[in-house]
Amino acid sequence: MIDIDLLSYLETYITPERLQRFNEVLSERTNYITVAIEDVFQMHNASAVIRSCDVFGIQKAHIIEDRFGQRLDKNIAMGAQKWVDIERYTTAKSCIHNLRSNGYKIIATTPNYDATLLEEFKLEDKMALFFGTEKEGLSAEVLEGADGYLKIPMWGFSESLNISVSAAIILYNLTLQLKKSNLPWHLSEEEILEKRLDWTKKSIKSIDAIIERYRIEN
Repeated sequence: MIDIDLLSYLETYITPERLQRFNEVLSERTNYITVAIEDVFQMHNASAVIRSCDVFGIQKAHIIEDRFGQRLDKNIAMGAQKWVDIERYTTAKSCIHNLRSNGYKIIATTPNYDATLLEEFKLEDKMALFFGTEKEGLSAEVLEGADGYLKIPMWGFSESLNISVSAAIILYNLTLQLKKSNLPWHLSEEEILEKRLDWTKKSIKSIDAIIERYRIEN
């Protein structure tokens, strides 16, 4: 439950323009689509995917870090990690289980498995898009456990795109489709309040001291 009084208090420390910007961005945010990145080796690729999530309004990303450890570079993400919620996992199994328990269908992006072409893909249910490593792609565990498969059409000799490019293309197309639909893609009122509080805290220097003063005064 959000402490509305605390939120109102903290919002006095940011400018009206920044608060307006928060509200504008949140009105376009969604949890209907989410992204999962599995064992991406190149740090800049994982970071670029997070940046694409921010650009296209995806509020949450899931990172599986089984083999290569943490793969985010704040310089490449250009601050996007402040505005996108990131959940980390050590196994694909735990990530899939969490997403399924929250009502998501698992969609593997792959040029194989008789995958549906992007322009023919119909967005109906909550969806978690899985992207794999640069060379091997997604693990067998993800591919065999997926509910569906999606691919970008290719007309050249190359069989795949860089993961960050693939993510940007797919997210642009699917979020465009989502916003034109009647699906319930907007954040809930509670989710919006949670992000307003989170983002406001991240925008204020000495936030711990300010919250402590608020607690004392109230």
